Amino acid sequence: MSAQVQSADARTRAELLALEERRRTALLAGDLDVLDEIFDDALIHIHGPGLVQTKPLLLEHVATRRAYLAIVRGELSIRIIGDVAIMVGPITNTLRNPDGSTREQRGQVTQVVRRSDD
Repeated sequence: MSAQVQSADARTRAELLALEERRRTALLAGDLDVLDEIFDDALIHIHGPGLVQTKPLLLEHVATRRAYLAIVRGELSIRIIGDVAIMVGPITNTLRNPDGSTREQRGQVTQVVRRSDD
């Protein structure tokens, strides 16, 4: 029997939004320890332009580029399926280009979060 899709209850929603805030803050600070802790080893990250990175490549990217200057999230739709949450919503990133200039990138993001013992 497959798990039912449910909307996140208030407690679960608050936990997931706190996790997203932790991720956002760590990206802005370049805090690789926090990112390593919260990102699953099976992570696949797809950047707005389509660049696909694994967890090690994303952590290296964050460490070397320090591109994130601001990250603003809009309202997130959160659905729960068993131990998995699917969060979908708008994002606006202000990014530092390699030449030192900045750009703003807007888009829709889908994030998959899996609850585990840790």
